[in-house]
Amino acid sequence: MNMEPQNRFNTAQAAGREIDLGLQSYMQKVYNTMGLGLAITGIVAFAVAHTPALMALIFGTPLKWAVLFAPLAVVWFGLSPARVYNMPSGKVKAWFIALSVIYGLTFASIFHIFTAESIARVFFITSATFAGMSLFGYTTKKDLSKMGSFLFMGLMGIIVASIVNIFLGSSMIQFIVSVAGVIIFTGLTAYETQEIKQRYALSHGDETNSKMATMGALSLYLNFIMLFQSLLNLMGERE
Repeated sequence: MNMEPQNRFNTAQAAGREIDLGLQSYMQKVYNTMGLGLAITGIVAFAVAHTPALMALIFGTPLKWAVLFAPLAVVWFGLSPARVYNMPSGKVKAWFIALSVIYGLTFASIFHIFTAESIARVFFITSATFAGMSLFGYTTKKDLSKMGSFLFMGLMGIIVASIVNIFLGSSMIQFIVSVAGVIIFTGLTAYETQEIKQRYALSHGDETNSKMATMGALSLYLNFIMLFQSLLNLMGERE
């Protein structure tokens, strides 16, 4: 009896199991890194919010402008694809942790704007929404790449409108940006989860794998905190 077809089938099965286990480990690394970033942001935000001297230093001086725009500078320059390509994975993760700290500084103000109960409630709503959309992006067989360009165009619009509204202070613009943010960041969560999963097949070696996992965590981290901020603006109860 010719056993060659059976041997090929067994080899294919073994390779499939290896890929599945590797993908699971990779995605676990992505979510663990993202969780670390969220934990750092939350701890820093809470600590600064309950330290009057730091609140006065950051938000009572022109330093607040540096804190507000620092995250954009880190993402666009420190973690740009061209720079990340030539960085060791450890340095990429260090930049991610630095960004998490900076966002913690910017989010400290929410504890003086919204009630603690509403912050907790919106956080759990955000977590449930994020988990559902990320699971959808991971499991769906539908190609979500077609909506990627549309979502990124919307993202650019939100960024521009948010920067403009820092100086205008329009409640209507803030409402529109928040509603658009919920839609866009919910969609981006599913889209980028699928992208992260697909990019795993392109990673070669532990160094590249670790670097790509950190960048995947960065994408999901940004989606989470932007979704949280949008929902908080819509549903949060003010002090």
